[in-house]
Amino acid sequence: MQGSSTVSLWDETSEEVCQGASMKADVTTDLAIVGGGYTGLSTALHAAEKGLDACVLEAHQIGYGGSGRNVGLVNAGLWLPPQDVRAKLGGEPGARLVDILGDGPNCVMSLIERYQIRCELTRSGTIHAAHSQSGFKDLARRAEEWTRLGAPVRLLSRDETAEKIGSSAFHGGLLDARAGTINPMGYVRGLARAAQAAGARIHTGAAVTRLEKQAGGWLLETGAGVVRAKSVVLATNAYSDDLWPGLKSSFVPIHYFQVATVPLGARVQDILPERQGIWDTGKIMFSLRRDAADRLIIGSMGSVVGGEKGLSERWAARQLKRLFPDLGPVEFEKSWHGQIAMTGDHLPRIHRLDEGLYTPIGYNGRGIAPGTVFGKAMAELLAGGSEADLPMPVTGVRTEAARGLKAGFYQAAFAANQMLKSL
Repeated sequence: MQGSSTVSLWDETSEEVCQGASMKADVTTDLAIVGGGYTGLSTALHAAEKGLDACVLEAHQIGYGGSGRNVGLVNAGLWLPPQDVRAKLGGEPGARLVDILGDGPNCVMSLIERYQIRCELTRSGTIHAAHSQSGFKDLARRAEEWTRLGAPVRLLSRDETAEKIGSSAFHGGLLDARAGTINPMGYVRGLARAAQAAGARIHTGAAVTRLEKQAGGWLLETGAGVVRAKSVVLATNAYSDDLWPGLKSSFVPIHYFQVATVPLGARVQDILPERQGIWDTGKIMFSLRRDAADRLIIGSMGSVVGGEKGLSERWAARQLKRLFPDLGPVEFEKSWHGQIAMTGDHLPRIHRLDEGLYTPIGYNGRGIAPGTVFGKAMAELLAGGSEADLPMPVTGVRTEAARGLKAGFYQAAFAANQMLKSL
């Protein structure tokens, strides 16, 4: 349960094994990457393939942060509809980002196939489910624009949605055939395995405590030794600390929790029969999926509250009963939470912090495909590419207004939501 030493259910069920080794001596490298999640390992893999000497420094274990605690929905695009991305980012840059991230699931799935990553990949899509009639109107607006752009999406009626999910609780849905689901820890460990095979070095238990610019590059200090690198990518996203001034103040940290049932076998044969993952249009959204062992994993914004039979489990039991009244009582096997980096405009960032020092950050709950894509782009840039070829324009760091107040308000609101919906 909550007190377990493992990061998440995915940590325990991943077919891919832990990767990385302790740092035994000082290191000199072309590229140092701080953080062993999707962004960091995609950067390492693609950099190594381009002939760069890459070294990943992970403070804990591979996938310890948001990557190993993810829901596992490999979605296309961003939190925002495509037309809103263009409006916020500008016509040409916005259209470029929409196009690149629209192909994000294909980038992920191609890597899974190429390196035979064992992560329970499904290709049946994901469903954005309408929690209300207004939510359905929002989905219709998204569907219209994605269809205009040629994406394989389909607006589902209420009856079609009920058939796909096995619940009549929704007003409709948007099925995106580009998307799918994975065991997120399996995927991140598989990226690490592929990166090591390509020649990258991966050091775990190597927390970076100091980052200093020096002639010709950067010095990174860890408890196990010093790394000297020509370039650095900070791939810490929602788990960024004080290593670089102001970075952790550039987003609002949001917790997201999940609760997994024990395997339910034939009892769930009519729930998500095609194994799409879903999330809804509510302001405090929730997610639901069915894994390869027929567990139901349900989650929402907020932290795990209480352990066995605690508030979060009561919330989960209540929601499953509401969605699937014929399912009956269920037992829960695991609960966990992780952090999301939310930005005020719901757009990610690529920051140039200094010469040869970059960070992609602020995925707003869409870490799998954007993290993979942005990591690849970082590798291409640092192997001699141009900033003009990045998925979006480079910016400097800006503090998120009233960050602390927002984080506290959201945490209180999410806890209240769990309380109210567990009654």
